[in-house]
Amino acid sequence: MHSTSIFSFGSMYEPPRQRFIVKMPRVVPDQKSKFESDELFRRLSRESEVRFTGCRDRPQEERTLRFQRACREGHTEIAFASTGTNLQLVFAPPSTGQRSECDFEKESGKVHIRSSFIMNGVSVRWRGWIDLKRLDGSGCLEFDEERASQEDANLKKAMEIYNQKVRHLESKDMGYRQDRGQNMGLHNHSAVPVQRPYMKMF
Repeated sequence: MHSTSIFSFGSMYEPPRQRFIVKMPRVVPDQKSKFESDELFRRLSRESEVRFTGCRDRPQEERTLRFQRACREGHTEIAFASTGTNLQLVFAPPSTGQRSECDFEKESGKVHIRSSFIMNGVSVRWRGWIDLKRLDGSGCLEFDEERASQEDANLKKAMEIYNQKVRHLESKDMGYRQDRGQNMGLHNHSAVPVQRPYMKMF
């Protein structure tokens, strides 16, 4: 007759590790420094020729109408002729009263546009004008101090949340390891690695 030994593995069970997702801003820690030192930003910060790139397969007259309609809706597509860099611009349309972002009245035959966005981790603003008939013009990128300050504050807040999550996980892990050691009658027990929160860019 064979005897059967039953072992309990309850004390060795590791509870599922919690996973936290922390949203991180899309900016780099030192935006201004990158804007001033990055070669692409240096080139795009110089006033240079730009062109409307939408509806290339359509006749010029139709492209003109579509460009003007898109501007009045608050968006357009342009490219820097010197570098081939394409930008999708979004801005407040004239109907909102914010003429500084899209102004058809500042200069006859032209539309003046300003559009803020994040590019390669840096808060920037495109500023320039486009001829309403030729669909070309001139513009440049500027460092957006105001938005950069806001994004820096978001980055700092997100890092604080991340560090709090890490400390919380480490505290829970330490308590679990102590309980595990007591349950198993061990004085020296190995550490269980802590899974740090997953940082998700948005």
